[in-house]
Amino acid sequence: MVGSLRFGIVAVVAGALTGCTVGPRYHAPARPSVGTYTPEPQPTKTVQSAGKDGASQTIKRSSDIPAEWWTVFQSPQLDRMVHEALANSPTLAQANARLKQAQEESNAQTGAAKYPTVSANGSATREKLNLATFGVPFPSPGPFTLLNGSVVVSYALDIFGAKRRLIEGLNAQVEFQEWQLQGARLMLAGNVASAAIRQAEVRAQMDATRSLLALQEKSVSIAEKRYAAGGFSEYDVRSQQRTLAEIQASLPPLEQQLDSLNHQLAFLMGKTPAEAQVQALSLNGLHLPQELPVSVPSEMVRQRPDIRAAEALLHQASANVGVATANLYPQITLSGSAGGIGTSFTEGGAVWNVGASLSQPIFNGGQLRAEKRKAVAAYDEAGATYRQTVLESFREVADVLRAIEHDAQTLKSRTEAASPS
Repeated sequence: MVGSLRFGIVAVVAGALTGCTVGPRYHAPARPSVGTYTPEPQPTKTVQSAGKDGASQTIKRSSDIPAEWWTVFQSPQLDRMVHEALANSPTLAQANARLKQAQEESNAQTGAAKYPTVSANGSATREKLNLATFGVPFPSPGPFTLLNGSVVVSYALDIFGAKRRLIEGLNAQVEFQEWQLQGARLMLAGNVASAAIRQAEVRAQMDATRSLLALQEKSVSIAEKRYAAGGFSEYDVRSQQRTLAEIQASLPPLEQQLDSLNHQLAFLMGKTPAEAQVQALSLNGLHLPQELPVSVPSEMVRQRPDIRAAEALLHQASANVGVATANLYPQITLSGSAGGIGTSFTEGGAVWNVGASLSQPIFNGGQLRAEKRKAVAAYDEAGATYRQTVLESFREVADVLRAIEHDAQTLKSRTEAASPS
């Protein structure tokens, strides 16, 4: 009889320690079934522009995009600017700090959930008893010091998985911050590359404007000489001078654009405009990649940081539903303490206790069930946000693929128009 009782107690305790995990079990969203990004089949090559330097680009599907994608432009100056930005950017420093906060929060909650809390208590009090007040007909003892020390152990059983779901959600938050960091790196590199290419474009515009300005100055000089010789009207001279003034007026806005781009690059590289040494890029120093890697749709959703970050938030929302569900069930806490009390460390009595407590919500005005419904609604919102992020990503890729194709056609037409017939 006693053996059966002990076996039953052990079975109950073991079941309580393992417990069950309530709430939905998270499953990663299904990958998209579409095989292309655009309604019409995307050509594998762009059109080739006229001339000996004209070249087409190959769309290479089912290819992984290189981590340092900016190296495809084969520009050492661009490579240096991107690496400097990745090393010094305050934006990345903030993202790294947020990631560390999430990791340490997960570590703290995991330790608190998996292991019991152990605390030590100690006290020393100086006391004096007056036995006469208790009706004891003996002389009162002299003052003495009462020492009290104990160790208290407490452990809340995770029967219904509230703590496990909490840890699951915190780990998902860590994953979210990791993908946010990856996204920040990609965005920073993209902003540096865009500003650097735009800088090279503005420099080319300025060089072309200065060349045009030199030609127009010669035209004005010739017109003035012809006017002095009587072979040119004053109106024609003033018309040439107005054209010269218009060309001169177009230079300051370009110089302002160049200064702003240099200041932006300095900011992206984590430096002030005064201390940054921004490289001067030229379009001739940038090489258009002949192969453009494009991931298939089913792989793209596993590669883009914004999609993976949205998925991590969906995972966290799913875990929060489990936490809210587990809060509806009883909470059991085991506790025990052992210590001693006496007038010295060698003289005194041992004191110990072991206990368990159970807490079951009975009535709270529907708060816990409302919080569960709130968690379910948040999960639905996270699911919709994930789908929206995937759709937005597909739209962006489709736009870029079409832009590459149409830009190549535009370049071909303009090259043909500029070439001598």
